[in-house]
Amino acid sequence: MGSMIEFVRPDGETAPAYFAPASKRRESPGIVLFEEWWGLDERIKATADRLASHDFNLVVPDLYRGRHAATPDEATHLMQGLDFSDAATQDAAGAARFLRERGAKHVGVMGFCMGGALAMLSVIHGREFDAASTWYGYPPPEAGDPGSITVPLQGQWALDDGHFTIEGVDAIEKKLKAGNVAYEFHRYGAKHGFYNSGEPGKGGLGHYHREHAETAWQRTVEFFDRTLRSE
Repeated sequence: MGSMIEFVRPDGETAPAYFAPASKRRESPGIVLFEEWWGLDERIKATADRLASHDFNLVVPDLYRGRHAATPDEATHLMQGLDFSDAATQDAAGAARFLRERGAKHVGVMGFCMGGALAMLSVIHGREFDAASTWYGYPPPEAGDPGSITVPLQGQWALDDGHFTIEGVDAIEKKLKAGNVAYEFHRYGAKHGFYNSGEPGKGGLGHYHREHAETAWQRTVEFFDRTLRSE
């Protein structure tokens, strides 16, 4: 089980986060996990703990600084108040450096929904990470060129997604190909948020799909094993 910590951002400010230590070694690879639009709730903490059980050190920045949502309206309100550029650079870099200071030679970044968009932004505009995995979330075209990414990228996408359309995924894939980015995209016959088991009004949309969620999870663990454990 993890605990709340604070890390120092490049601008000198401190930020709160959930830290889940690796199950085996302090110097195991690190992963910065960005929350869904719901915030740093118990479900995202449990996700961090689960990744830590695969021998990764996890840091989940508390982007909403202590607040989280149960309904889409609450989540939308919190998300609209978030400075995405600040989170994708300052929070991302500070969390990555925290993990490296603990001994992680390689650090990846991952996110769900809103957090997936932030994960992509952090490797479009920064060089703190060695790999990135996004689950059904991507930034708008004006936020930056995915073709400029220099690390391996993985994407887990829902074909029936009313928030991040599959047409948007296809457009991003074209830019990745044009930029010769090393990437792997997986598409599932599911709706947005298919990993989140929460019901509507309880931090979820009711779109959980167990089979696809577990397949995507295994692919993510294997992806980070390949990209973060090499010397």
